[in-house]
Order: sequence, then C-alpha cells, then structure tokens
Amino acid sequence: MRYLALAVDFGGTLAKNGKVTKKTVTALERLLESGRRLILVTGRELPALEQQFDRLDLFDCVVVENGGLLYHPKTKAEMVLGEEPPSELVEALRARGVKKMTVGHSIVATVRPHETAALEVIQELGLEWQIIFNKEAVMLLPASVNKESGLRAALDALHLSPHNVAGVGEAENDHAFLSLCEGSAAVANA
Repeated sequence: MRYLALAVDFGGTLAKNGKVTKKTVTALERLLESGRRLILVTGRELPALEQQFDRLDLFDCVVVENGGLLYHPKTKAEMVLGEEPPSELVEALRARGVKKMTVGHSIVATVRPHETAALEVIQELGLEWQIIFNKEAVMLLPASVNKESGLRAALDALHLSPHNVAGVGEAENDHAFLSLCEGSAAVANA
C-alpha cells in the first residue's frame, strides 16, 4: 500500500458552500476502513470549522488556520504552529477600517479588498508576516506558516512520510501542501 494517508482541503474540496454531503462522509469512512489515515488541511479557524462540520472525528489530524494550528480530534489536543498575531497588527488593521476580520492562534483572516491595507500594515510595522490568498479570503500569517508546514507537523505526529500521502485541494493556498504530497490532484471546480 503506497499511499497510507489522504490529506484533503475542506472548502470547495470536501465541502460545497460549507456543507459536506452524506456521500462524501461515506467515502471518507470507506477510506478509513481500508486502514489509511485522514488529514484535513484548511484555512478555517477551528471554532468555525467545528460549527460547519460535525465529523472531525474521521480525521487523525486537522491542520487549521492555513497551517497555524494542529488539532487532534480524538484527544482534543491543540498545538500552535506559528506565533501569535501581534496586537499592533490587529489594531492597525482596525484603524484602517478592516471590520470583517477574525484573529486565531496564528492567523489574522479578512477578505478582499483588504489585502492592500494588510500589506501596508505589515510593511509599516516591519513584520515578517505574509499574505496568503484563498479566492476572496486574505490570510495574514507568520512567514514560515502555510498549509505545507502544517501538513509536515501532522505527518510528523503520525510518523508518516510525504511519499505515502496523496493530497486533494482546489485553491491557491492548497498549492503549498499539494507540492509536499507524493501524489496530488485538484477537484473539478479548482
């Protein structure tokens, strides 16, 4: 068995408009019955993901915040993988009128067209932070954090090699983790 695990994105890949079909859940259950592992890799923050999808128990590891947090559903353990967003960053974004914004353990998430304000604030504060896009989402993260770094942490926790992982995604922020996987694919709506 070459592929021992499937790493998969949530929005637009497993879920359509935030909903996962029964057919998809059944397919994930069949994969688990084959002895393989499941890893969810998403840009969403954990509380929002838990509200949208009540079957995180299917996954051995869940990478959330676009690589900023590793969650183990069976034990409920969380491991922060990036630095906490500086309060100056959040305050400066609010001062520039960015109202639609969430702050996680390692992520500040907003939407377009706030990418320009985000870039200006990062530069003005001299932060080593990056902006990652996912369609209309604009995610601010520490420079070393992305879905690839999050998947690496999950694989380390599961004692798996990237050579034994297949990945599936659909958006620009998925490129990083898909490039780590030995085999990767994009869904039809990518």
